[in-house]
Amino acid sequence: MARQSNWSDDYWLLLLQLYLRKPTGVKPMYSRAMVDLSLELHIRPAVLFAGMCAIANLKTPRIERIWNTYGNNPRRLARAVRLLRGMNGFNNADEFYSGVSLNETFELDFKPVADGSPFTPVMLIIVLDLYFRLTPATMVAETPEVTELARLMGVTPHDVAGVMSRFRLCDPYLCRDKPAAGKNGADDNSDPLLSACRSVWQRFSNGSPEVLEAFATELKEYFK
Repeated sequence: MARQSNWSDDYWLLLLQLYLRKPTGVKPMYSRAMVDLSLELHIRPAVLFAGMCAIANLKTPRIERIWNTYGNNPRRLARAVRLLRGMNGFNNADEFYSGVSLNETFELDFKPVADGSPFTPVMLIIVLDLYFRLTPATMVAETPEVTELARLMGVTPHDVAGVMSRFRLCDPYLCRDKPAAGKNGADDNSDPLLSACRSVWQRFSNGSPEVLEAFATELKEYFK
């Protein structure tokens, strides 16, 4: 795994513990446990996933030593992890990071788009994938695909349909004869969800639908 400035070799213990969690093996990149660890360490899920694959293949001598020490001794590993989390503010994150400005990037995708909103950017990305596979007439709460996605993400079908209605405001093919909503920023400011949908639209609408679909499929693991 490529070395990066915020990676510590101690983190192999946290990753190994997750790897050994039943069912033992490499966990999906965007499974909830992987994302939770990613947010805890402020390291992208893709980096942790690569590290977990390295553990599975005993890729380096250091990983082999860690495996030989802890791989068949989960209690010893649990003690080491408790000690690690007891250091560096893991048990008191709010106090540890008090007064520290964190440069959050991917972390923001897993945080609500606004206070009280049930949606995160990750959820909007998943809805956008479905948006491109429906017609405007089927972007309603009664559509089975909408209902199924709402159930997966723990929101109501009307919530999902509401997001799709905002994506329609972002879609130039549906709004080509209308003035751009939010051109002066007013609409976006009064509707944070619309602003978030606009941001997601700009990130993914011009890319490959196949790439978006594959990414959305990976992200769904977080909700399973």
